[in-house]
Parts: sequence; structure tokens; C-alpha cells
Amino acid sequence: MKHGFVRVGCYSPEVTVADCKKNADAIIEAVKFASEKEISLLVFPELCITGYTCSDLFLQKPLLNSAVAALIDIAQRTAPYSVLFAVGLPMVYSSSVFNCAAWIHRGRVLAFIPKTHIPNYGEFYEARHFTSARVLEGRCDLRIDLAPNYTDIPFGTDIIIQDRVRRSFTLATEICEDLWVSQNPSILHAQAGAAVIANLSASNEVVGKKEYRSLLVQSQSGRLACAYLYADAGPGESTTDLIFASHNIIAENGKILTESERFRDGFIYTEIDLDRIWTERRRQTTFTPSNIEYTKVFVDLLVEKPSFTLTRHVSTAPFVPAEDSERESRCEEIMKMQSHALAKRLKHTGCKTAVVGLSGGLDSTLALLVAYDAFSILGLSHDGLYAVTMPCFGTTDRTYNNAVKLARSLKTGFKEINIEKSVLRHFDDIGHDKDNHSVVFENSQARERTQVLMDIANQVNGLVIGTGDLSELALGWATYNGDHMSMYGVNASIPKTLVRYLVQHKAAEFASEGSEREPSISETLTDILDTPVSPELLPPVDGKIAQKTEEIVGPYELHDFFLYYIVRWGYTPGKILYLAEQAFKSDAKNAPYSRKEIISWLKNFYTRFFAQQFKRSCLPDGAKVGTVSLSPRGDWRMPSDASASLWLSELDKLS
Repeated sequence: MKHGFVRVGCYSPEVTVADCKKNADAIIEAVKFASEKEISLLVFPELCITGYTCSDLFLQKPLLNSAVAALIDIAQRTAPYSVLFAVGLPMVYSSSVFNCAAWIHRGRVLAFIPKTHIPNYGEFYEARHFTSARVLEGRCDLRIDLAPNYTDIPFGTDIIIQDRVRRSFTLATEICEDLWVSQNPSILHAQAGAAVIANLSASNEVVGKKEYRSLLVQSQSGRLACAYLYADAGPGESTTDLIFASHNIIAENGKILTESERFRDGFIYTEIDLDRIWTERRRQTTFTPSNIEYTKVFVDLLVEKPSFTLTRHVSTAPFVPAEDSERESRCEEIMKMQSHALAKRLKHTGCKTAVVGLSGGLDSTLALLVAYDAFSILGLSHDGLYAVTMPCFGTTDRTYNNAVKLARSLKTGFKEINIEKSVLRHFDDIGHDKDNHSVVFENSQARERTQVLMDIANQVNGLVIGTGDLSELALGWATYNGDHMSMYGVNASIPKTLVRYLVQHKAAEFASEGSEREPSISETLTDILDTPVSPELLPPVDGKIAQKTEEIVGPYELHDFFLYYIVRWGYTPGKILYLAEQAFKSDAKNAPYSRKEIISWLKNFYTRFFAQQFKRSCLPDGAKVGTVSLSPRGDWRMPSDASASLWLSELDKLS
């Protein structure tokens, strides 16, 4: 365990139906292997000690006794291993047989959880052999007659297993059909405080069931803001009319982390993030705990290990889907959301015109493309969409030409206004030396451009469309009341790493359109994508951009990474550093960033993020398209004068 990550797994042993000793041997070997892999929690399938398909043999006392003997054997022989695991077996309580999960750790049988929903339809006839947990009243304890030392073992569905030290690890159980019904036991478990749900299952295969099973597990983990471990019976159970395939799944907060390929041994493992689960529950105020009292069983399970390395993938670009098809679909969806949001604002205000400051850079290009689509949605003529380019001291030929070409190719309205004279006159008015390239020199240009855009918007009775993105808002990389201001910000919740893919998506779309003008649009967009990110406020050097943003504020891929985990998940600086090292592989020979560099840029992010909140406190309206937004009316409310010392001091200790 490290930084709230716990390694968990599911395994489908090769079951021999009704041979409890052989099945116990397979389970013990699996626990040993799990221990070698540093797995803390392992879930086996339903009735794996006997086999799920024993049918009327479940009423045979020899099988019931053999199952209990195998359970004791498993507990005793796995005592050396610090793996908490659950196995399935039939247990007799009072005069009834229950389909149970038994939790074992360090030689102890900790608890028995009986199945609540007993299917008796289609191919299932469990009610012929098993009794539902519903018949139980209050707390029950079970004594294993074959083992005098195993007494007073909690027996029931209202049981949570919790780590004695790291109380965030809370585990509850349901069995197979319990997941497939409308009133799942796991709903009560989660409300009672369980962050991890284990499901011991024997779900047979029929055509189409795999997809539905995956959806059930994924959605349940999302609805309950939990980790969900689903262990399925394997091919060894296949008998008579039924086929089983070891479809094991581990999900967390609505996302499948890993699942097994069917008809294999089904051994899967990954890490679940307890911090993420509890953060989500705190964030969702509609997730309300219940007053139901559960029996707590405590274990000494989780040990912090400095050398712990994640097997779970950590993306360097958490805002961007990794798979090409998913990324294209996401880009299409986001641009539709942006354009429809702007269309609504235009329609509401009665504006048939809009103004975009077009610099030839990525953000203004995306804003123009979104506005272009919004005009198409409303059936408005694109010549009412004014692309205004305003060259000044830092404008290069490359960005200027791309801005002109893009506007003309799209056949939008176009205005070119050189603002050099206006800015120089302003320098004279305030007594600023034009050769002094300070922040005054830079910001005067940004504010002049905003004034021009606002006044043109008044002339044409239109709206000024903001171009600034989420990453710039986080870093405060915007001129207050300059590019910081607009009448509607379409990029306000789009991080810089995603802006690039959105423009790339539109470039590919235009390239495939087929008309003569589309290829030229695509070529222009491609060149814009290849242009270094810059505000172009300082004079060029040898005709090339002199001011590269990422050399000043840091790499956007790092800052977007920090932004996601700070705002969306509220992680500590130490955990974010750990994740960044995992994602960017800073221990590798040719790593993009060393640990020292990551810490340096993370300090830079915190410093700027806290110092620049005053700019975010008065943002114009803007479309929220993702789970991270810095709008003061949406996801982020922060005092403008809050101190960053708490976060920075933690980083100092890690340096």
C-alpha cells in the first residue's frame, strides 16, 4: 500500500466439482501467488470450495462436512500470508443451508456472509438447496463444529471488515445474484460505510451476457462511489447445460480498471484508490450515510511500503482519452457541447453576429471553429462571424498568415486592425518607454485588443467570444481585463492538452469533407498545431516567436496533470508527485522530467494557482463541458487571498 492505493485481485481457480480437497489446494496456491504479488485483497468465486454446480449434492452431509474441513485447511495453511481473501462454500446454520462467502486472514476465519437473493428461474434452482439471508434476525455468530477453536464467527450480511489503522479501507460483500436485482445489498453496505464491495459470483455464459455483466459492475461502482471486485466461476464449473468462463472484473468509481479475458484462469489484479473513493463521496452531497449498525471486524492488513509501485496505468493526459476511437468520439461530443452552448447564448441575446480575436494560435482557432459551428446550428450566415486579427509588436508572419488564411477559408467576416499606433500612443499617455519590455509593454497590447473587440461587437450588435482555456485560468496566464474578459468563454473548461486534440479533430474532419476549400483549411489548422504556444507580446527574434509560454510557466502536460488531481480529487502534493512520477516514468533513463523538475513545476503551479484566484473570481460565463471547471458559479469557489503555504511546505519536505 502507498498513498491510499491498495492492490486487489480476483481469481477463478480450476474447480473440480464436489472435490473440496482438490479445490482447497488450488485456492491455497492462488493465495501464495497473490502474496508474492503483494496483493492485499483477493476474491474467489461463489461456492468455489465445492463447486457451484453441485446441485442436490448440496444436501449431502459428506459434501457439507468436506467443505468445512477444506475451509479450515485453507485458513491454517494460508496463515503465513498477509492476504485477506474470500472463498465461497455452503454453510449450515440452524436447520438451513446458506450460500456463503467466508473471509480469511492470517489463519482466522473472520466472517461468513450469506447470499440474500436466491435465484430460482431459468437455469437456476438455488432455492431447492439454499435459504436466503433474509431469514436472519439481528447479529448472529457461528461456531464450526469440526474446529473447536473457530467460535463466535460473525454470520450475516451486515458485516464490514476494516483495517485497524487505515480506517479508509472498509469492505463488505454480496454474492452473485445480489448484484443483478433492483435492491442490492451493496447499496446498504455503501451507505453503512463500505468503500470496497466484493462479489463472489458464478455467472454462467450466454450470448450478450458479458457486456451486460460488465455494465452492471461498472455502473454499480459509479452509483455507490466504490471499488467493486467481481470474481466469476471458471470453465471447471461447466457441466451438463451450463458454461462458465472466468469473467472477472475490477471497477472503481464508474470505471473498469481491469477485466479478464474469458475462458482463462481469470487471475487479475490492480490497485484501487481509496482516496479517490472517499473524495468522491465527500464531493457528492447526495451520497448520504445510513444509520444502520453494521458489525465491524478489524484486521491488521495494510502496511505502507515505500517501494510500492503501481501496476495500474496512470495517464500523462488525464483529460484526454487514450484510445483513438474514444478520443475522437469525445472530441466530437465536446465541440457539440461548446457550439450548442454558444448557440443558446446567441439566440437568447438575439445576436446574429459575434466577434473573435484571431491570433493564429490554438485557443483562438478553437474558439473560431466553435463559433463557426454555432452559426451553422442557428442557420446564420458565417459572414456575421467576425474574425479580427490585431497584429502588434510580437506578431510573427507565421501566426498572422495562418489567421488570415483560416478566416478567409472559412468565409467568415474578417477585419485586420494593426494596434501598434494605438499602443504607442497609450505609452505616451502613461509615460512608458516603448523599449522597456516589462509587463506594462505586454499587457497594454492585450487590453487594447480587448477594447477593440468590445467596440466592434457594439458596432455590429454582437458578442465577443472568449478564447482563454482552463489551463490558462488555473495558472492565471491571462491579462486581467484583457484576454481575461469576454461576453462568453467557449474554452473556459477546456485544458490546453485537450485544445490540441479538438483542433486536430476538426482538421481531420475538414480534410475528409471533399470540397476544394476544406484541404486548405486542414493544412492551415495543421500548421497552427505545429506552432509553439505563445502570447506573442514581445518582439520576434529573427522573425520567429521569442516568447514561448511553456518556457515561462512550465509544460502544459504537467500543469494539466496537476490541475486534474488538485481540483477534481483534492489529492495531497505528495500523492500528486507520486502519480506524476508513475505517469511520466521519472526514474527511467530518458524520462521527460526528473523528480526535481516535477517538484519545481508543482511548486510553480500551486504558487500561481493561489495567487491568481482573483482573476477566476470574476470570470465571464462559459460552457462547462468536463468534470473540472474553475468558474466561481460552478465547481470552484475559493477565497482570492488564501495562502498556499500548507501545500508548499509539504513539497519542501519532499524536495
